[in-house]
Amino acid sequence: MSLFKKLFGDPNARVIAKLQPIVEKINALESSFAALTPEALAQKTHELKDRLARGADIDDLLPEAFAAVREAAKRTLGQRHFDVQLVGGMVLHRGEIAEMRTGEGKTLTATLPVYLNALSDKGVHVVTVNDYLAKRDAVWMGQIYHALGMSVGCIQHESAFIYDSHYTHAPGSETEAAHDEQRDTTGAFRVHADYLRPVSRQEAYLADITYGTNNEYGFDYLRDNMVRYTNQMVQRPLHYAIVDEVDSILIDEARTPLIISAPAEESTERYYQFADLVRRLNAVEDYNVDEKMRAANFTESGQDKITAWLGADPWKQLDGQVIYHLEAALKAHALYQAEREYVVKDGEVIIVDEFTGRLMFGRRYSEGLHQAIEAKEGVTIQRESKTLATVTFQNYFRLYKKLAGMTGTAVTEAEEFSKIYGLEVTVIPTNQPMIRQDLSDRVYATEQGKLKAVAREIRERFEKGQPVLVGTISIEKNEQLSTLLARQGIPHELLNAKNHEREAEIIAQAGRPGAVTVATNMAGRGVDIILGGNPPDAEAAAAVRAAGGLLVLGTERHESRRIDNQLRGRSGRQGDPGGTQFYVSMEDDLMRIFGPERMKNLMQKMGLPEDMPIENRMVSRAIEAAQRKVEGHNFDIRKHLLEYDDVLNKHREVFYRKRAEVLAAAEQTAVFSPSLGTGETEGMEKPRDLKDFVFELVESEIEQVVLFHTAAEREEQWNLDEVIEVMRTMLPLNEAVVEQVKSLRREAGGKLADAEARTSIIETLVGFCRQTFEKQEKEINDPVLIREIIKSLMLDAMDNLWIEHLDAMHYLRTGIGLRGYGQRDPLVEYKREAYLLFNELLGGIQKRVAYTLFRAGPAVRLADSSGLLNRSGLRLFAPAKTSGASNAPPSPAFPLTGEVGGGGPGQATKKVGRNEPCHCGSGKKYKKCHGA
Repeated sequence: MSLFKKLFGDPNARVIAKLQPIVEKINALESSFAALTPEALAQKTHELKDRLARGADIDDLLPEAFAAVREAAKRTLGQRHFDVQLVGGMVLHRGEIAEMRTGEGKTLTATLPVYLNALSDKGVHVVTVNDYLAKRDAVWMGQIYHALGMSVGCIQHESAFIYDSHYTHAPGSETEAAHDEQRDTTGAFRVHADYLRPVSRQEAYLADITYGTNNEYGFDYLRDNMVRYTNQMVQRPLHYAIVDEVDSILIDEARTPLIISAPAEESTERYYQFADLVRRLNAVEDYNVDEKMRAANFTESGQDKITAWLGADPWKQLDGQVIYHLEAALKAHALYQAEREYVVKDGEVIIVDEFTGRLMFGRRYSEGLHQAIEAKEGVTIQRESKTLATVTFQNYFRLYKKLAGMTGTAVTEAEEFSKIYGLEVTVIPTNQPMIRQDLSDRVYATEQGKLKAVAREIRERFEKGQPVLVGTISIEKNEQLSTLLARQGIPHELLNAKNHEREAEIIAQAGRPGAVTVATNMAGRGVDIILGGNPPDAEAAAAVRAAGGLLVLGTERHESRRIDNQLRGRSGRQGDPGGTQFYVSMEDDLMRIFGPERMKNLMQKMGLPEDMPIENRMVSRAIEAAQRKVEGHNFDIRKHLLEYDDVLNKHREVFYRKRAEVLAAAEQTAVFSPSLGTGETEGMEKPRDLKDFVFELVESEIEQVVLFHTAAEREEQWNLDEVIEVMRTMLPLNEAVVEQVKSLRREAGGKLADAEARTSIIETLVGFCRQTFEKQEKEINDPVLIREIIKSLMLDAMDNLWIEHLDAMHYLRTGIGLRGYGQRDPLVEYKREAYLLFNELLGGIQKRVAYTLFRAGPAVRLADSSGLLNRSGLRLFAPAKTSGASNAPPSPAFPLTGEVGGGGPGQATKKVGRNEPCHCGSGKKYKKCHGA
């Protein structure tokens, strides 16, 4: 026990003790709820909702709500919430993270706060790590909610469902009935299509409770902010969410933004060309690889060779596009390996999730990296993408009014949860005492020696009839060990991203006598390993217990202690016997990259045989120190990333709010956006008139033009001819207005008279704009069509310029780290320049709307305005993890050097001539618009 705990007591124990009286209240209600009829139990929901609506405090309803859920679970699933699960439910209701050991029933625990918070009729989201678990839990836990009269939705990648107790996909069978019973009583792995009726996404979100993955919730949020009509939105205001495997989603995936993109026009030939060039380079002389920073850079020798082969020096010429391709090709060649970061399947490069070992279908690295890998592997290259919308999980989940999470391993990351998300971590006691034995690490000099020792240990346990679960950190290591076991004739199951379809079944049977299961990272598997197998077999379970329970062997320490603890947690559930041990070699990535030199030298001097282990406190301390070093490094990166992403997040919030206001004004409905608020009144406001919106922009543009060209102190120096020329690009001025504007100059003379003359000129031009608009309104004679025209005009301008803004912010971010060399704080510089870019975005929207409003007829204005979501080739993907130089801020994907500007990734920025039309669409010459 630490000195702090000895002096002040365990704060976690104090939290648990404070909740104990409420547990006793819930237990006291158990007998009265057990006496209720099914109808009376369901009626309790209406009673509690009514009390909450009339002003009762939700915390006062907690004992009754929890008692109702416990009773419903007993009747539908045959499971009763333990007291420790009631404590876990209260922690989740408070908006905190509950750390519950594997097998302690997190899924069942979540039903308590989910039901309580769903009483507000604002919707509750339960976030899972994959579609399988979302579907399983919606059907499994849906029975509890259904018995209480609540609706349950389920969001999948390309479909949505509602729980319906009468819906069946086919006539029932005895086998499926048995599977359902197993699922209900043990959390078995089989899920059938029964009870999930296909519905629209909107209907699934309108349910009291919705199950889905973090990716689907995030993508739906982005899509809702790209729609053309409010009735196309699917999400309600974000009220309360419980995140399962919260450490995996909010920490491991925090650096990976969600991106919706569309293909950009570009030749793919260069990718093949540069993949070939990089392949010809010498790994020692021509480029440096920094494995700690996940970065690769050309040396001077490498640059010289590239220059000779290309016949030009892209670095001297600052050819951003060529440098961009070369950087991507080098990273693909030096940092990304098949069977580790990705696999090639059916002619396609598929990313392997670093933390779970799953294949991430449909996800692509950004910034040309995925195309560079495709070129390296010789498969067909898919075109690069242009970002339409993006958000990080950090910022998406902070939109919820209340957020909670549960996992088996959170306490090691408690500081990060508290600082970034404001979430405190409470460790929930186990229902049964933990008797698992965690053995000390065995350290070997070489990887080969380590693997031989692992295989020898597995054989001994297999012959004894003890089940063994072996964890590896990559597909490559996974298959390497499998080959070794096959040579020795040891039957085993192999689980990695390549056969993820059988994942749940393989894990469910890992507790059978003599079972050997070799699996990649265990995060988010979601299925308990029951001793004896699944379904439970009492005789087999007794044999496994007698053999020592489930043995978990880790073949390598992960960078994070938390991931190691997830693997350990597979053994010893609910008081079962078991053991865990890690096998480490000095050639493992963790020790090779981050291990102390003193330790490496000592191992070399000792000259031990490769398969002889060392078990020493110094070795264990060195491993833990290396892990702490990596954890601290990764925390700093995520914290740094958030500081930069918060800047863009402010832009996103303001922009999405403005966009939602335009939609609401066009449809004369209440303003709504998930990011605006979290309740029926908080997220909805009375709409403004759409004409007010557009004339605000027009008046502001006219004022800007007039003030710019009448800034001279002497009125004879005012350039009213230029004012008139500019205004003619905006709307058809008649001669009477031109003469009136020119005559107003004569009223100037003196500061006050000058100001009055300027105001009169502005009012004259604005008045003519209004007259022109009113004339067009009469010609069209359809208020709905007019609102539709203005809406299309404004949304086209906003959406297209927002895409350009995302590009501009991306390029600002990739190059801002260089300011550190000039003794300037890159973050301060980033905030300052980002502010200027955002003002430029708002100014660009103003110009585009003002100079387009009167220029085209209704048919032209409505043409090609179907919206971003209707673009062909729309793609959802998660880019690569952060890398880069120490001075550079973390980027959502790999930063590139030497390219600055507003063009899309991989596209050269064309220089606009001073006399060419301005790129903003104003119709004016560049020199008189953005080039002024």
